[in-house]
Amino acid sequence: MKTPYAFSVLRYVHDVVTGEFVNVGVVVFAPRTGFLSARCTSHFRRAAQLFGGIDGGAFRRVTRFVESEISRVGRDFPSLVLGEEKIESVLARVLPPDDSAMQFSKAGAGLSEDPERTLDELYDRFVGDFEKVPTERRTDEDVWRCFRQPLAQKGVVQHLHPKRIVAPNYKYEFKHSWKNAHWHALEPMSFDLADEDYILEKASRWLGRMTSLEGASESVKLHVLLGTPQERRLKPSFDKAQNLLHKMPGEHEFHSESEAEQVADWVKSEVTEHDDAISN
Repeated sequence: MKTPYAFSVLRYVHDVVTGEFVNVGVVVFAPRTGFLSARCTSHFRRAAQLFGGIDGGAFRRVTRFVESEISRVGRDFPSLVLGEEKIESVLARVLPPDDSAMQFSKAGAGLSEDPERTLDELYDRFVGDFEKVPTERRTDEDVWRCFRQPLAQKGVVQHLHPKRIVAPNYKYEFKHSWKNAHWHALEPMSFDLADEDYILEKASRWLGRMTSLEGASESVKLHVLLGTPQERRLKPSFDKAQNLLHKMPGEHEFHSESEAEQVADWVKSEVTEHDDAISN
């Protein structure tokens, strides 16, 4: 059975005089069921691209505040009380209407069988579809090319092969691997990304990946080939990302792009030692 709902779009208004804005969140209110929820983005890249300098930390604090306060209002007020209110009065509890940078749009309305799903659909329509911007300035493949050139010059690339490591609940194939006593893998990781969130999310994924490979029948020593951010403002996040990577279980080492020649020399000695051991 469908229930009436109202919704409002949260906007970052860069200039109240010109009215320039970008959508950053959506609130859905279904008064008959007491449903009240918000979904906001934590990514400010699109706003920064459109309007220039933006305080990313302040931006995220406000969007997270809106989400948490909308949830609090929904928890603290029973559906009977919410059912008597309009969405405008509910939103005013969170962000009073004024000339600040974060403002709610005029309310829209509709009918929904599932307000939660409607919230997701409205978010995709007004926010998500416009967030699909490149997250990388340099890809992992770009970082790999920096290391591959000296490896190729020293005749090492042909000795590197894919190796799949299989754990009870997870498996992953490392593309550039060799075995000398035990498995080694060269893994390029670009952290030359769009903003702080993407950098930390990528490091978190690798921490989770390596944790999931614990208990595999074969172990691998991971040699992380780091692509560092080109923007100075991203260095603190890159440092935090490295701290996360250090928590990966198993043996691992970090190598910067400036060490590409040394890495190639070391891998060549490893491969040569392995070949000599086989021939003997």
